[in-house]
Amino acid sequence: MDQFKGTTIVAVRRDGICAVAGDGQVTAGQSTVMKGTARKVRRIYHNQVVVGFAGSVADAFTLSSRFEEKLGQHAGNLMRSAVELAQDWRSDRVMRNLEAMLIVADKESLLVISGNGEVIDPDGGVVAIGSGGNFALAAARALVENTDLPAAEIAQKAIHIAADICVFTNHNVIVEEVGGELHE
Repeated sequence: MDQFKGTTIVAVRRDGICAVAGDGQVTAGQSTVMKGTARKVRRIYHNQVVVGFAGSVADAFTLSSRFEEKLGQHAGNLMRSAVELAQDWRSDRVMRNLEAMLIVADKESLLVISGNGEVIDPDGGVVAIGSGGNFALAAARALVENTDLPAAEIAQKAIHIAADICVFTNHNVIVEEVGGELHE
């Protein structure tokens, strides 16, 4: 059976708020849209952390669950939890075969966790993953540099721009925010 894939996740940190946005498309193979309303951006760990995932759906859910377990073990410490997940991911025989990436954010940090054992703190407070990630990243960077729009609006617009270019990305956008006075 085909792998279920296809998504775009983008995160933007601006003015003490981090917005993570994702589209809703799940694609089987290269030509079939299986679902257009999947939710690939979620709040976890007592609503204090936002996670967005791209890649194989089952693998992404597995990683998201494992990451939430790590947060519980480390009292919500995002960096420590991310590093330990990346170490497990790289060293565990079963986890090593998982095909997904995560963007994780709390009120202080924004990170990308990859299966190569990498935990990346992106430059400029903008990062994107998934099929349309490069399109969304370029759009978000341009909007950050040339507008005063809030993080959530930039993230949403970046997904819409990616959806106009990438066949694996749609316009059904979910945005979650953490940080700022209103979000604590």
